[in-house]
Amino acid sequence: MEVEIRPHVGVGPFRLGMSVEEARGAFHGPGPFRTVASDAHPGQIVLTHDESRLNIVLGFTSGALSGVELFRFQNEDADVRILFDGLDVFRTPSEDLFGQLARRGHVIEEDDLGFDALPELKVILASQSGHEHPVDEEGDPLYYDYVLVADWI
Repeated sequence: MEVEIRPHVGVGPFRLGMSVEEARGAFHGPGPFRTVASDAHPGQIVLTHDESRLNIVLGFTSGALSGVELFRFQNEDADVRILFDGLDVFRTPSEDLFGQLARRGHVIEEDDLGFDALPELKVILASQSGHEHPVDEEGDPLYYDYVLVADWI
């Protein structure tokens, strides 16, 4: 399974600005995701991919999709790729991905909390945890484990 991140547009079948009903229609029926949590008029819809344990959170503001959060899969052997600018976000070491994005002309703002923002694209990448994710010799995460694509950051 491949899921493409498209800044200013959305993630996979989820388009920023789509209604709750449109978002529900994008994942209902036979497909790789199931709903974990959602209200009738949600602020969020939480989806999971059971095979990989990849989670997606759809955030809504005034009934329109305003942000999509991706949480790195936990099954390292799963056949899943999260692509951004042709790069596999969750399988490319974060330092390498950071460098490749910078070489492609993307402005990246770092902070001390592990969040890297691409403000012109309204994308945030983060390495927040090492639990159940590969780490280096010092225990730091090797990969980004979180992506936010939003209509504002």
